[in-house]
Formats: sequence, C-alpha cells, structure tokens
Amino acid sequence: MNMLLKSAKIISPENKALHLKKRDILIKKGIIEKIAASITPPSNTKVIDEKNLHVSIGWFDSGVSFGEPGFEERETIANGLRVAGHSGFADIVLNPNTKPVPDTSSDVVFLKERANGSATRIHPLGTLTKNAQGIDLAELFDMRNAGAVAFYDFKQQTDNPNLLKIALLYAQNFDGLVYSFPMDNQIKGKGIVHEGEVSTSLGLKGIPSLAEELQIVRDLFILEYTGGKLHIPTISTANSVKLIANAKKKGLDVSCSVAIHNLIYTDESLKEFDTFYKVSPPLRSSRDCKALIKGLKDGTIDFITTDHLPMDIEEKRIEFDNAANGTIGLESAFGSLNTLFNLEETIILLTKGRERFGLDSPQIKEGQKACLTLFDPDAKSVFDEGDILSTSKNSMFLGTAQKGKVYGIISNNQTTI
Repeated sequence: MNMLLKSAKIISPENKALHLKKRDILIKKGIIEKIAASITPPSNTKVIDEKNLHVSIGWFDSGVSFGEPGFEERETIANGLRVAGHSGFADIVLNPNTKPVPDTSSDVVFLKERANGSATRIHPLGTLTKNAQGIDLAELFDMRNAGAVAFYDFKQQTDNPNLLKIALLYAQNFDGLVYSFPMDNQIKGKGIVHEGEVSTSLGLKGIPSLAEELQIVRDLFILEYTGGKLHIPTISTANSVKLIANAKKKGLDVSCSVAIHNLIYTDESLKEFDTFYKVSPPLRSSRDCKALIKGLKDGTIDFITTDHLPMDIEEKRIEFDNAANGTIGLESAFGSLNTLFNLEETIILLTKGRERFGLDSPQIKEGQKACLTLFDPDAKSVFDEGDILSTSKNSMFLGTAQKGKVYGIISNNQTTI
C-alpha cells in the first residue's frame, strides 16, 4: 500500500516540530517513509488530497461492543471493524458481551483471528469470572497470554468484595488490569433512569447517584488494601469524579472512563420516553455533565469511550421499562466531541488510553508504522440515519448538529479511505 497525503495539517500536540504544520506524508507498505513540505508522488501511489485535510495518530476507543459470536444480528466483527475504521478508530478495546462470553484463551484467540486483515485492530477484554456469573475467577493469566488486555464482566457489578480482592491480588503477578463496573444493584433496585425531578415527573423508577458512588468507595478501599491496577468504566456522577480524584492523590493505581453521551445529554432527554436514551449508567443531571467535562480537562477522568452498544430495533421499540440499555456511538463520536471541546482537546481525548492497556502509542514520524486518522474538523452536518454504518441503528445522536467529518484511517497496512 503506497499513499501520499497532500497538504495535511498535522494535529499532534506531543510533537512540537510537526504540530499544526501542513505537510505531505508519503507512506510505503504501511510505513511512513517521508514527511516534507512537498513530495512528488512516486509511480503506483494513491494520492489523497481531500478538502481541509487534517491528520492525527489513529484514534483509540476503550469500550466497544459488537455482537459476534452469539448476537450477529446486532453486529458482526467484520462490519463493526468497518464502522470503527470509517469513524476514525484505529484501535478498539472489545467488550466481552457475547454469547458465549470470552472467558478462556481460545475465545480470545477467536476474536483476534476474526479481525485479521482489518485496518482497525481489536484488543479483546476477557471476562473477570467464568461465564461472567460473578462466582469463580476466569482464566485470567491464560487469557492475558492469548491477547486479552484486561478483565471485565460487562456492565455487571462484582457483588462479592472478596472476589474483587482476590482478582486484584492475583492479577499483580502479570500486571493485569481489572475492571469493576460502578453500580450497586441493591441500591439500584428496579431503577432504570437517573433518580431526580425528571424520573419523578415521568413516573419512572430512579437509580440514585449513590448506587454508583457507593460501589466506587468500596472498590477503592479494596484497591488501597490489595494494590494492583483497577479501571472503573463509564462513570456518570459529579461525586464519582471527586472520589477518583482523591484516590489518585493517595497514589492508588486507578483509572476511569466516561461515555461521550454522558457528557452531552441529561435526563431531560427522557421526557419523550424515547428508549434510544436509555443507557447504563443512566443519563444524569446537567451538574453531573459539567463535572464530568471538568474531570476530563483536569485529568481526573483518564479517557473517553463511545460505549458503542448495538441493539436490535425489537429491543428498543418497546415499553421504556422493558427496553434494552445502550446506544451506538462510533459514527457520531468525533462530530459530537468536537462541539464540546476545541480541536486540540478533542484529538487528545480521542487518542488517549492505549498505555493503560499495555499498548504502544503510534507516532507521526519517518520510519514508523502508519497509524493515522484523516479528517476535516470544520465540516458541519446534522447526524441522520444515512450516517449510520452499523447494522443496529439505536443512536441517541440522531438529529444532532455535528462539527467535523472523518475521511477514514490508514493503519495496519490497510486503509478505509
């Protein structure tokens, strides 16, 4: 694969020599061969000369769900990776919400093999417990050797605190990263949306912020006792940000993420009973949104995720109480973040997080493998169903104003452009 990017404005805040400079970038057989003010294209080279072309290192998402194996009607791995690539993501961490769940090394190998030849690379999560039932630890060490980057019973709380204690102790033997979903199911009860004025006015059972925060307090106490590495995915409340900030000041090895939709939408969106806005954790208050954005800016929250979760229309177009949680978010990620943050902040958020999973961060540098995302940060549009490449169409971003357009990626000696 030989390609030449013409007059691409480089967004690379960590590389002061190239940041905000317009350069031609020549790529041969997947390697960046030359970066210069002007390069004459060699023969048999595809020239990319798009409007307002910008380039950064390939984007990273720490929490993506597809469906295969078991729920291929929601999304296959092949199409999911195509969606991710066209949305600008060169690397994704794949959530373990399949059937069967990946709780053995052979399951992890299967997932990685299904991604062979794709521009976007998959980094699977294995489950923390066998069959994700929260009883016995899964084959953590074997899965790590097979390529699992961390361990997570997807969106299920770890009820047994001793199990989390043992997992954190055991995983230290191979520098493993343990997830703990922040939700206390006893406090949550039958709640389905954020507990507040909106839930009361709509007559919907609420999930108090306490359900998330109580779990985080417990998990941080356990982490302080055991040591090890803990990741808390998709926090959603202002007090959760404070709790994690205090834990980091103590020197605990804890990280956390936030879903993009929890930065943008509040529980006010629920007033039409649209199930596309039903997610876990739930959309919360404007105060929580502001605290989450501030937490990203000051570094308390380590990275963002789309929390991309395809669901069949049959699982969404039913009574609100019975509808499945989840929204897709890959296709709308850049255009949405770019309306909240300036361009440099947006690109930093979209490229952070690899190191937490033991992955190398790419560089825009001669001699390095090309792992690039190409985009126009200024294009304006309204997100509609025609923009959705996913098999499932359950996006809460439909009808929203977007700023920015993704051209595709060059990664893994492949391209989606």
